[in-house]
Amino acid sequence: MKKILYISYDGMTDPLGQSQIIPYLQGLSRFGYKFTILSFEKPARFAKLEKQIHGLLDPYGIEWVHYPFSTRPPVLSKMYDMIRLKKAAIRLQKEKQFDMTHCRGYIGASIGLALKKKSGVKFFFDMRGFWADEKKDAGAWNVKNPLFRQVYKHYKKQEKQYQLQADFIISLTDAGKKEMEKWPGYDPSVPVDVIPCCADMSHFTLTSPEKKKNSRELLGLPQDKLVISYLGSVGSWYMLDEMLQLFRMIRDRNPGAVFLFITPSEPDYIFLRAEAAGLNRNELVIREAGRQEVPVFVAASDVNISFIKPVYSKLSSSPTKLGEVLAMGIPVISNSGVGDVEEIVKKTGGGIAIRDFSTASLQAAAESIPALLQLSPAAIREAATGIYDLGRGVEKYHQAYLKVLGE
Repeated sequence: MKKILYISYDGMTDPLGQSQIIPYLQGLSRFGYKFTILSFEKPARFAKLEKQIHGLLDPYGIEWVHYPFSTRPPVLSKMYDMIRLKKAAIRLQKEKQFDMTHCRGYIGASIGLALKKKSGVKFFFDMRGFWADEKKDAGAWNVKNPLFRQVYKHYKKQEKQYQLQADFIISLTDAGKKEMEKWPGYDPSVPVDVIPCCADMSHFTLTSPEKKKNSRELLGLPQDKLVISYLGSVGSWYMLDEMLQLFRMIRDRNPGAVFLFITPSEPDYIFLRAEAAGLNRNELVIREAGRQEVPVFVAASDVNISFIKPVYSKLSSSPTKLGEVLAMGIPVISNSGVGDVEEIVKKTGGGIAIRDFSTASLQAAAESIPALLQLSPAAIREAATGIYDLGRGVEKYHQAYLKVLGE
């Protein structure tokens, strides 16, 4: 049995932990891998969900070592967490003698690289995105500030080492892989494979008229009006104002249309931006949802929209929400310039991806609604399954593990 230390700065109690970490490890455990997770957890979520997460991990023999996530002061809190993370990883390596570290993201990779140098343990780099450039593009690291400029330079240097020293690299997108091949740290002898953020097809099941009816009753939505939905947080990468502008154009063509937000974000902010866009509050319904509720609420949708800033770092991004919505057979309006989104939307026939956010492009998207409503949910789901099925993702990880660890 191969022993693997899974290092993640994201928590298992985070939504991504529950959708993009735990299901994969459950699947991989069936191949005989013995996992120990090392993660950092937000205290409020941990207090609420600790027992539930153990219920997901314990039946698979997955050990979970966790520490509280620090937020203040900026930068220094992360340094403190890094020190704790490294000490914990070294202690666990001494105790368990892992065969490989599976490092999620750059913070995990820094520990995996250190353990490889210290103990010779294999280093599996699950990149998840161009993290340093994401921080820069989001404005979290203003490189005009000398401190953040040094932090950015540090992680770009580290990025090169992760790329050179890894025993295997996972990219979320083909676009990200192609970009990495242009970097000075690219070594063609280090294998790279692409695995997008997959969807659990047994959780995100095919929509139906009955499910739509029940969902609308639950949410208090009209049965005979168009419902446009958005899934996930707003702000940062997510272009709320442009989505509201598009919805206003859709509403003008479809009187009584409702914009459903399934989001943990603050409703008052969304309402404020909606009013600035010329919308009334009663045209929006905003609900927060846990993982179990998400597909129930999404089922109320006729069309789902999601706009993400098409900045450099987003070449490496695989929006989790896209796979989940397409798995339910719901058509999408998205934008190009984000990972493989445009190619996937075309391949699945599941909607449209606009090239820019001009008035003309948004108008064209609004005019596409009747055609989108004619698409076959079953056909969308079938095409999406070939890309996003969780079982396919687990198998690709298993094959990558075999290349690193042997049969």
